Formats: sequence, C-alpha cells, structure tokens
Amino acid sequence: MANLCIQQCLIVVLVVLGSLTTPSDCFHRDHDHHPKTTAALFTFGDSVFDPGNNNYINTTVDFQANFPPYGESFFKYPSGAFSDGRVIPDFIAQYANLPFLQPYLQIGSQYQLAYGTNFASGGAGALAETFPGFVIDLKKQLWYFNEAEKKLRSNLGNRRAERVVSNAVYLFCIGGNDYSTDSTNSSIFKSSTPEDYVAMVVGNITTVLKEIYKKGGRKFAVMNVPAIGCIPAFRALNVAAGGNGECEEEYVALPKLHNVLLSRELEQLQKQLKGFKYSYFDFFTVLNETIDNPSKFGLKEAKTGCCGGGPYRGDHSCGGKTAIKEYELCDNPQDYLFFDSTHPTQAANEQFAKLMWSGPTKLTGPYNVKSLFQLSY
Repeated sequence: MANLCIQQCLIVVLVVLGSLTTPSDCFHRDHDHHPKTTAALFTFGDSVFDPGNNNYINTTVDFQANFPPYGESFFKYPSGAFSDGRVIPDFIAQYANLPFLQPYLQIGSQYQLAYGTNFASGGAGALAETFPGFVIDLKKQLWYFNEAEKKLRSNLGNRRAERVVSNAVYLFCIGGNDYSTDSTNSSIFKSSTPEDYVAMVVGNITTVLKEIYKKGGRKFAVMNVPAIGCIPAFRALNVAAGGNGECEEEYVALPKLHNVLLSRELEQLQKQLKGFKYSYFDFFTVLNETIDNPSKFGLKEAKTGCCGGGPYRGDHSCGGKTAIKEYELCDNPQDYLFFDSTHPTQAANEQFAKLMWSGPTKLTGPYNVKSLFQLSY
C-alpha cells in the first residue's frame, strides 16, 4: 500500500513537472511569423504611426487623440494614438518579438532605447512648413534620433550602441500631410510647380535617410503616400462641393507623383550607399484595393469612417473636442477601414502591418520588413 502511494505521488510530480516544461497555448508564438531578433525598431512619421508623442508637445486638440473614443478597442483608454487601438509600428514590433515601444517624448532620459522607440507625430510632414509650430516635423524627429543615439552611447557604450544602430530597422510613414488641403494652400506650394514641390518633399525624406545612414543605419522600411483624396475627409469635401462622394482627384495625383519619385530615389540610394537595404511598401495600391474590396482584408466598410459626423463621417469631429462637437460612433470598429475621418482602425492597421512584414515583393520590396530584421550587420 505504501509503495502504491509512493508511485501515485511520483506520477503527480511528473505530471506537474511536465506541465511546467510544456509551453502554454496562451504564450505560444508562431516562430516562423515572429522570428527571434535583437534588432531595434526606430519609427518616424505622422499620425498613421504616432503612438502619442503629441501628448507631450504644445499643440492644439486638432493634432491630438488623447480623448475618448480613441484607444477603446485595445488600451481601453485614449493613449494618444490616432486609432481605436494599436498603430502599425505596434504590430511590427510584436512580429519582431520586441517589447511595446513607447512614444519617445514619454519615456524620458533613463530609457536605454536598445529596442528602439517611436518619434512619429500626428500632423507631421517632411517639410517644416507643414503645420509649423503644432507638430514634430521630420527634421525635428531626426534631431530626436540623434539625441537618442547619444543616450544609447551613454547607456550601452560605443561598441554596443553602434551595433544597435547598424542592426536596427528604420520605419517611415511621412509625406501625406504635405499634400493636404492646408499644405496645398501654402505659399511654398503656390510658388512651385507640382513637380518641384514633390521633389522638395521627397528630397527631405531622402536627406533624413542619408543622415541616419551616416550614423550607421542600414535597413530602412518606407511606406509611400496613399491616395489621400479617397479618405472620408476628402469624400466629404467632394460632397460639399456638389459631388457625389468620389475621390478628390487633385489629392490623388500628387501622391502618385510623390510615389514615383520616392521609389526612384530609394533605388538610387541602394546603388550609391554600400550596405543600404530597403523595403518599399506600396500603401497607395493596398489602400485602394481595400477600398474597392474590403472583404478581401476582413473588413466590411471602407468609405465611411467609424467615428465622426457629416457625409461619410468625414468631419474632423470624433470625440467632440474640435470645432465640430457632434459626432457618431459605430458599434463595430473592427469592420471598418477608417476609424475617424482620416485614420485607419486597429483592424486595418493589423492588415497593413502583416503585408509590410511578410507580403509579396510587388507590394513590399525588394525586401519585406521580416527579411530586413533577419539581415545582420
């Protein structure tokens, strides 16, 4: 009888030990989809990428999303991201097995930055003249990166800091605001040909890429500019001008020019700069395909925003904090492409991030972001 009790106790112990060494389904990761990596992620851009940096600058509510219902689908509070939940870099970090990367202006000087950070700012443009004084423009974001690189050297030492910088992926989404109605009404736009204006915008982007390259950066992931004339805000403008909610063609043509030049410039940089590797995500094509066939991307509504007022919920009124107080809010943001008049939902951001991470070359090439993370310098 004593031997039987001992045997039963041993069985229980073995079962318990077995459960401790077997990964729980709750924590299982698809390692093909999320390869182990030590590469950091540094993010630059506008509101499509901003996780809440604008919470920490002196700006107006027009350039902030730190109030309900923003954040409702994931954080359960308004983090400052212009979405109902996570933005694209949050998913890229997850796929790369990186921790959740905080806004650079939130984390303070003690953060080591070894995993990277996010410098993006809602409303930012490649040009300093785009919403000046209200946003962190691309040049200022570069200044913050240079500051972060110095902190890395202080925290990690020169050799380890150089390794972080050279192996990091630098993720960009910038340029759309330079072609907004406010920007195209500016004196700099009116005094230039469309081609010259686009060349200035793209030139500022490539200048920043080259500056990061000088610091040791080698791996760049760049989104092109979508057809901003097709977002709910511009469809509403079309209706206000007597149209039937079609895309505003002027704000489709300029992004097309931008994307042709940006693609050409990236090809040139790869030829000119030793070790320069890049991923070019065709956001323009992907967004148009989503609008034309939302079900292909697991969505149901692609022209009307989830949160806002007016035609297509295209008024900048989500949350009722701006000049327009009245707004409607859908019950199911996971079915929508756009959360408000301008920005994608968390569900759409996840679809875009998956394509950036491991999509086909025709949409994200010559490297996808996953393959950039796997390159070692």
